[in-house]
Amino acid sequence: MKMLHVSLACLLSTGAIAQVLPAPLTDADYFDVDMKEARLGQLLFYDPILSGNRQIACATCHQPDLGTSDGLSLSFGDGGIGFGPGRYADPDNMPEKRIPRNSPALFNVGARGFTVMFHDGRLELDPSQPSGIRTPLGEEMMTGFNSLLSAQTMFPVLSRDEMAGSYSENDVAKLVRQGIITGEGGAWDVLSHRVAALPEYADAFVDVYPHITGPDDIAFTDISNAIAAFVAMEWRSDSAPFDAVLAGEATLEGPAKAGMELFYGAAGCAACHSGPLLTDQKFYAMGAPQLGPGKAATFETHTRDDGRFRVTGRGEDRYAFRTPSLRNVALTAPYGHAGGHRDLAQFVADHARPGESLATYDRTQAILPAFAAKDFEVMDDPAQVAAIAAAVTTVPVTLQSQDIENLVAFLETLTDPVSISGRLGVPETVPSGLEVPTVNK
Repeated sequence: MKMLHVSLACLLSTGAIAQVLPAPLTDADYFDVDMKEARLGQLLFYDPILSGNRQIACATCHQPDLGTSDGLSLSFGDGGIGFGPGRYADPDNMPEKRIPRNSPALFNVGARGFTVMFHDGRLELDPSQPSGIRTPLGEEMMTGFNSLLSAQTMFPVLSRDEMAGSYSENDVAKLVRQGIITGEGGAWDVLSHRVAALPEYADAFVDVYPHITGPDDIAFTDISNAIAAFVAMEWRSDSAPFDAVLAGEATLEGPAKAGMELFYGAAGCAACHSGPLLTDQKFYAMGAPQLGPGKAATFETHTRDDGRFRVTGRGEDRYAFRTPSLRNVALTAPYGHAGGHRDLAQFVADHARPGESLATYDRTQAILPAFAAKDFEVMDDPAQVAAIAAAVTTVPVTLQSQDIENLVAFLETLTDPVSISGRLGVPETVPSGLEVPTVNK
């Protein structure tokens, strides 16, 4: 990318946009979903029974009314009260820290084209592995997953700050602390028995999966497969106005059209946000601000987040994070791996000047409920800020205010009314009888 402006009229006359627009998404881009399996997954997604203290569900940090995230820069999992931006730390069960990274959106994560999960890609397809998936668990990783998404759902329950809770509070967290995850008596096995003990779940699993004949046959891979089926169906996103453009059924006009021409032209956005999923699923150091506790091992005391480096150990991957999909991006604020920006236009402006914008980062862009924590420790350290900026190799792009407005107008055409309303919705109750997490209560 070069610092330049390209005439939009020139782009139109050369037909550059028509040449670079991706092919539209079709049914072939998605795995088939069984409706009975998805309905079972819906209940499990909204049921806090899968958390150590029976207080956190998948939906706690993935609210359908908040773009399948939670509207916070960094979430409170275990030890939080309420849902969405109003969530706060429980004074009687204070969280140990914020969740280190922003809760990612779930749109299209069940598509065949998704080959990596998490901001640092620590979970990814790998045919050389027995399970077909490379994970932090290595050879311990169980087989039996129907998809990469299914494997991903197994990890939040192992996180102290997300769903497991403190080791002194419950049996699951104690097993996690001891590193007893898989096998009989492991953390996943304990959670499976919790679910199997409820007759409504036991009957549903027998009805959905031919290999299950009774409660004792239910494994955590079955639970994760059901949740993945629900997520894949509920938030499949391929009917936005932009999809009609890709299918040749519509055109964009005005600012949205100008924004699309910039996106696929001079602004260079499509170099990374490529294909119909609008992500190349690669990793780049883009100088995003770092907030909160960072990503560190138990024995480490720093608050930085080294990103992809923690997976690969390669110096060139330090501070690099996965290119996110932009589906429904207008609804998924805050933006960035640490949720540093609440405003999409401001994020676009700062993202166009990776590294440079760190020096002028507006901290009011963060959405962080009150908590006794050094949330800006990295940003208060000139040496660390300089290191993050120095890792950037992408050349900045000059954008005028009108360019930014046009790009945002185009990004708004990625909003899919079908996917944001969902297909099954939020259940009124779940088999455990626990509270269904929803901001609409």
